[in-house]
Amino acid sequence: MRALYREHARPLYGMVLHLVGGDRQRAEDVVQETLVRAWRHLDRLDTDRNSLRPWLATVARRIVIDDRRGRSARPREVPDGELERLPAEDELDRVLRLMTLTDALDSLSEAHRGAITETYLRGRTATEAAAILGVPPGTVRSRLYYALRALRLALEERGVTP
Repeated sequence: MRALYREHARPLYGMVLHLVGGDRQRAEDVVQETLVRAWRHLDRLDTDRNSLRPWLATVARRIVIDDRRGRSARPREVPDGELERLPAEDELDRVLRLMTLTDALDSLSEAHRGAITETYLRGRTATEAAAILGVPPGTVRSRLYYALRALRLALEERGVTP
């Protein structure tokens, strides 16, 4: 194995370095993997210099190709340090805001809650909400006005400020 390394590692490294675009560390890894595969199949290889070097070159080229395919098939790995700096929204804050809003909505009258639900939460116009609620559109607009005032007051009582 040492003779194999002494004789073929340097020329193989030069070829692989070109294949990996000058990445010395990657070239060293490919050469190492190629020689490990040669060692594993040493009993089946012809150790004649002229027949072994093309085999080693083919194995190294296939390792580089497999690596490129693997990198394109999966996302790039990110070191842990970079992940720690990414801003992440705390789910607890979101849940607490939703609970506070739900509690404030529950404190409204059913008529006011219905007007807000149909217009703001379901995205309907005042005319569409009026048809669903069975009241005139002007009544929906009036209820929305007073409902939003009551909702603001309810949220302020719960410590939510605009």
